[in-house]
Amino acid sequence: MTPVSHDDARAAFYSALADDDPAELYDNAPCGYLSALPDGTIIKANATFLTWTGYDRDKLVGRHRLQELLATGDRIFYETHAAPMLFMQGMLREIAVEVIGASGLRLPMLMNALLKRDDDGQPQVIRAVLFDAGERLAYERELVAARRRAEESEARARVLAETLQRSFLPRDIVALPGLDVGGAYRPAGDGSEVGGDFYDVFRTSPQTQAIVLGDVCGKGASAAVVTALARYTVRAEALHVSSPTAVLAGLHQALVSCYPDTYLTVLFLLLDRVPEGQRLRVATGGHPLPLCRRADGSIETLGYPGSFLGMAETAEISESATLLRPGDMVVLYTDGVTEARHTGSFFGEARLAEVASASAGRPAQAVADAIVAAALAFQHGPARDDIAVVVVKVPLAGGG
Repeated sequence: MTPVSHDDARAAFYSALADDDPAELYDNAPCGYLSALPDGTIIKANATFLTWTGYDRDKLVGRHRLQELLATGDRIFYETHAAPMLFMQGMLREIAVEVIGASGLRLPMLMNALLKRDDDGQPQVIRAVLFDAGERLAYERELVAARRRAEESEARARVLAETLQRSFLPRDIVALPGLDVGGAYRPAGDGSEVGGDFYDVFRTSPQTQAIVLGDVCGKGASAAVVTALARYTVRAEALHVSSPTAVLAGLHQALVSCYPDTYLTVLFLLLDRVPEGQRLRVATGGHPLPLCRRADGSIETLGYPGSFLGMAETAEISESATLLRPGDMVVLYTDGVTEARHTGSFFGEARLAEVASASAGRPAQAVADAIVAAALAFQHGPARDDIAVVVVKVPLAGGG
């Protein structure tokens, strides 16, 4: 088939335009045309409008006013707002109305109108164009329904995220003999997505207490699965082995076997009560080291970093031990604390140590809450990353 040139197409267009009958173009236009007197009395209507509405021309023209064809609410709007605007500005644009057809059916339409004035400036005739808005209305309703479904889905997702996240944290901190323990967690953003931070506090024997804090790579459902595995694997391992290193080695093997494409950082602590206070053993797998504030106000970190768990076939797990005496405090935290940012600066370990020292005389839970609050205040807004903090204090003889 020979392609039509641009000049040929233009010539065909003007030829067709010259052959069109103006009256036929008006009567069978793809939109409804109405002409009305200034009071709204209809004096002309094209066939398209009559076909859409089912009105007989002779029973409509000269017998009804434009506003009488509108639904009650639209009629009131036309008389109180649209008509005054038309007489002031001379035009109306895209007024959404419902036209009542001859059968009583409501037809959604969009109306444009112009006011023609005579030579003296007096209103002479209203010319209105009406477009069938049924498809548009259906589309808008579907958009509203889709938005409502999305909002409901988002709400369900948020509830699910909150429920899952709560399952990764102890419902209540276990009261450990000779210790004051507090924990705090704040999800990133609005909390609608499950994060990978978790902690747990539990007994492994009548004399031994365990604390774990970790950070799984990633977010969402995939991170939730790994977080659940990590928390409950640590609990299971801690009941069968006595070494913190062995507990994390068991967790590493579970990750490599079940989820080889992910990894996490973690701290695992065992505390045994001794006459001098608490004997603390800590195993680290790539996690930020615990901060220890001694009773005399000095600050130190405990242990050595080790390697991420689950990243390679073998993991380097570091274990160290220390004695916590009355008045000593240990702070475990995820990187959402120290990596909180503002104008290019990080919250950092130095600010963490300052907050811990400033609140050291308060209960462990108050210290944990103060650290989270300080990190959030530093970045001036919602958490950009999940934040988890666990504080362990050995109370002084008189409390505190």
